[in-house]
Amino acid sequence: MDAALYGPGGFYVRPGGPGPAGHFRTSVHASALYAGAVARLLRWVDAELGHPPGLDLVDVGAGRGELLAGVLAALEPETAARVRPYAVERAERPAGLDPRIRWVAAPPEGATGLLFANEWLDNVPLEIAEDGRYVLVAPDGTESPGGPLDDADRAWLERWWPGGGGADTGGAETGRAEIGRAEIGRAEIGRARDEAWAAAVAGLERGLAVAVDYGHTRDARPPYGTLTGFRAGREVRPVPDGSCDVTAHVALDSCAGPGAVLLTQREALTGLGVSGARPALGLASADPVAYVRGLAAAGEAAELTARGGLGDFLWLCQPVGIKAWAGGGTG
Repeated sequence: MDAALYGPGGFYVRPGGPGPAGHFRTSVHASALYAGAVARLLRWVDAELGHPPGLDLVDVGAGRGELLAGVLAALEPETAARVRPYAVERAERPAGLDPRIRWVAAPPEGATGLLFANEWLDNVPLEIAEDGRYVLVAPDGTESPGGPLDDADRAWLERWWPGGGGADTGGAETGRAEIGRAEIGRAEIGRARDEAWAAAVAGLERGLAVAVDYGHTRDARPPYGTLTGFRAGREVRPVPDGSCDVTAHVALDSCAGPGAVLLTQREALTGLGVSGARPALGLASADPVAYVRGLAAAGEAAELTARGGLGDFLWLCQPVGIKAWAGGGTG
């Protein structure tokens, strides 16, 4: 998975490629309202920090820098002038990017402000378990049973995905003969995601760290896992040859540190003022242009907060040296 996404010729680092926006639609690409909401959250963090002279905005898994550019555009000039924007990416810096944006390979140390990771953790490579063993995957996508789980991964499963991956029955073939797939299930071991998130948060001296992703929690783990691929807007077989995105949903509750709050995107964006309410009908005659704009914004807000869609994304909000943010109170 790591080689397919980030190795030579990997999906995310291939020179001249269209970037994530060329293959799938994230909240960042769906509407400028999303960047506006992140800008409002940054203002809240700024106030909690006492309006420091330098305000860091760290976008982990920044794609082509679209979110950072949108947030800078949504901020008032005096606030934007204090912002130090960092795009954390393994791909090359795209041409024409706002020169204010620092392009870095890892989050900066000692940051003060907002660290935001939109659909990053789902692309942090992980191991898959089935029947108490690792699942090996060839470059053509063919799966085969691997060795037994090590102690650390087994302990993670026992705590966070009980029953996931099944027990080692003394041999993969014997296990498959004696235990049906519905009983053994599969599990995606999220330990690498936990460690990646903890490392990112550790670089934040004070502020708020937010991870937004497809996710699930301990009481509702998917019995067969979620590993899949995307290419050119379509879901495809997750073949790890660099030709497609390879992704799996995130056990965000296992990533959470002390004081963290877990919200749905619908709850978070509603708290940040994103509303799908239609504009008042009277505006249609008083200001037709404003009415049409209001309708468009309402449609975009509805997409961002829709149940069964983007609104079901999970937001993990981790405070560092400030009070927790629980989806409201941004002013």
